[in-house]
Amino acid sequence: QWIDSGNRTCPITKLPLSENPSLIPNHALRSLISNFAHVSPKEPSRPRTQQEHSHSQSQALISTLISRSPSNASKLESLSRLVRLTKRDSLIRRKVTESGAVRAALDCVDSGNQVLQEKSLSLLLNLSLEDDNKVGLVADGVIRRIVTVLRVGSPDCKAIAATLLTSLAVVEVNKATIGSYPDAISALVSLLRVGNDRERKESATALYALCSFPDN
Repeated sequence: QWIDSGNRTCPITKLPLSENPSLIPNHALRSLISNFAHVSPKEPSRPRTQQEHSHSQSQALISTLISRSPSNASKLESLSRLVRLTKRDSLIRRKVTESGAVRAALDCVDSGNQVLQEKSLSLLLNLSLEDDNKVGLVADGVIRRIVTVLRVGSPDCKAIAATLLTSLAVVEVNKATIGSYPDAISALVSLLRVGNDRERKESATALYALCSFPDN
């Protein structure tokens, strides 16, 4: 629409574009936006006091999640509520990442409990929406967990895991790291062959994102 309206500058940088710019659809980003919009309908702006309440609430939930011996029920409650909060609040996403809760979420992915696994993957997906978190999550070992889930997880967990790979692959260096990880691409290809509709869609999108890096 920008080009068709006669504009010949980049809408972000305002730098001039070539006479016939080559535009490539970003299907990976489109899929992430579609997924986010599907699970996170627009909400009216809330008063600052309610935002402050949400931030205070998130700190208590984080404390429960990273405590030494919370029950599975407590972990699940904390994860579920953090998923809702991090879906719409960038500040809370950063707070969760800086608090050390990523390690607790990764432990939940490793737990073998399907419900905990699904909620922790959803939380990690929300955290990955922050560009600053994408490389950090990979450094924390999230790829190993994702590959395991792609192999043996439930259908819903596999789909979320594939979407998480797509989100992480927005960063160029992560494309190389994911592609070089044993079984990462083959696990996505396997899901593309035998998964349900949602699994196949998410694995195809992840593969599309990864294959923009030539070695992949």
